[in-house]
Amino acid sequence: MRIRGRVVLAAALALSTVGTAGVALAVDRGAAPAGEPAGGTWAAGAVPVAGQARAATRADAGGRAATPAAPRPAPVASRPAAQVAQAAPASVSYLSDRYRVGPDEAARRLALQELSAPLADTLAARFPDAYAGMWLDQAGGGVLTIAATDPARVTEAVAGLPDARHVTVVPVRHSRRDLDAAATRLAGTLGVTAGRDVVVDERANEVLVLTGDAVPADDARLAGALDTAGVPARIRARFDAGTIPKACDPRYCAQAPMRGGIRLDVPRDDGTVGGCTTGFNVRAKSGRYYVLTAGHCVVGGRHQRVDDTWHQFLGPKVPVGLESTNPVLAENEFPHDYAILPYAKGASTRWAYPRRGAGSNTPSLVNYWCVADNPACAGRGSRDVPITGVTPYATVQAGWVVCATGSAYTPKAGEQYVDSGAGAGYLPGTRCGEVIGKAGGGIDVRVCARPGDSGGPLFTESDGRALGILSNGDPGEGPCTNPDEKNTYASVSVILDRVNDRTGLDFQIATQGPLLAPPTGSSNR
Repeated sequence: MRIRGRVVLAAALALSTVGTAGVALAVDRGAAPAGEPAGGTWAAGAVPVAGQARAATRADAGGRAATPAAPRPAPVASRPAAQVAQAAPASVSYLSDRYRVGPDEAARRLALQELSAPLADTLAARFPDAYAGMWLDQAGGGVLTIAATDPARVTEAVAGLPDARHVTVVPVRHSRRDLDAAATRLAGTLGVTAGRDVVVDERANEVLVLTGDAVPADDARLAGALDTAGVPARIRARFDAGTIPKACDPRYCAQAPMRGGIRLDVPRDDGTVGGCTTGFNVRAKSGRYYVLTAGHCVVGGRHQRVDDTWHQFLGPKVPVGLESTNPVLAENEFPHDYAILPYAKGASTRWAYPRRGAGSNTPSLVNYWCVADNPACAGRGSRDVPITGVTPYATVQAGWVVCATGSAYTPKAGEQYVDSGAGAGYLPGTRCGEVIGKAGGGIDVRVCARPGDSGGPLFTESDGRALGILSNGDPGEGPCTNPDEKNTYASVSVILDRVNDRTGLDFQIATQGPLLAPPTGSSNR
């Protein structure tokens, strides 16, 4: 049996300004094999620096003891590398194949990835004038690279982290706070939205104005706006030349519960049938459940009527959801490429978990289907991944290893399936790859996908966190042969913020269900 111990590593910063709080990083480590990063907990909280501890206990004017420094926030757990790797075999396989590293090294990188998200939040809060972003440099040895305008302060703060020798701090000119402020000013000048049309590129330490839709590439205001940004700023086309929507047909999986990553067929206005892939289960504050997929599956082009969606349209033709028009719950304008579909009449009973007693295990799931080009499936086989929550778009970092499920398919001669346009030889299922950027306003990944995978889920395998749904990407058909193929996912957190601002219905990615509908008389919204 492994015995758990406790080690506390503190890095208290002695800052130049009297009265400025320092940062302490506490790590509660369990025993781990030699050479393997240990798991545990860490926290960065306000602690007094030299000379401040005495001041904090002085009496105030009324003779009462002064309030001590603010308490540290609850620590964030970090798991041992071996535990993370056990939960993410395909992610381990991707790193091993792509970067020619062994399973232990791949596990170390995934453990560092898990720690990086809460670390980013902490550094941004404690060093708003210095922290400028971070990313995982997989090609450079799986190093977590932190950008800072004052590298010395941040380096001292992260010195006690698990796997600190694979964390490096690099100098940059502008903090993330300053870049965000510049993006907001630029967006205001151009009359567009910061975070969508004007974004921050952390690795380049600059601001990008995305052109091609809300901002025309020949907009006469651009030159002046860029010149007065106050930080490095440039334009970039939102979409690479040749990108195409991933919209057409998923495959089959007609048993409850509804899960992300299965076929969703959509009849078009002209009598043909297209389709997409289900992304995640969504729950409104009323308790009603919905299905999330891509907006271009039901909005625009050959989708001018109110769309209905089905599973296996050519038989057994199982009803799924309807396009909602009151309220409107779909848009087709990237990064707001989403459709939140209420179930068709009677369909929720078909797709919900059966009635169970209190405390029953009813997790919301993403389907994990093994394919030949995902060799890690040989170890664990096809399975469902429980969804535990959403990772905010701002937290997703380049270098993360992520997984995606799609159901695109071109049938063989004689098969009764709608051809999604995937091309002969492409197999629907789950593949894992790497986040390579976010500069276009979505999540760019190196994961193979085909028409028919649109709306499919992007998630982290080890902890079941929802990241995005497939929107567009590089053209391609047939088997996955290009290891550098890029596809782009619309962020789930951005979608939820958008639709909740518009409707007030408090939609959330479900972590349980879908469950049978609330009693008759409750709101359907």
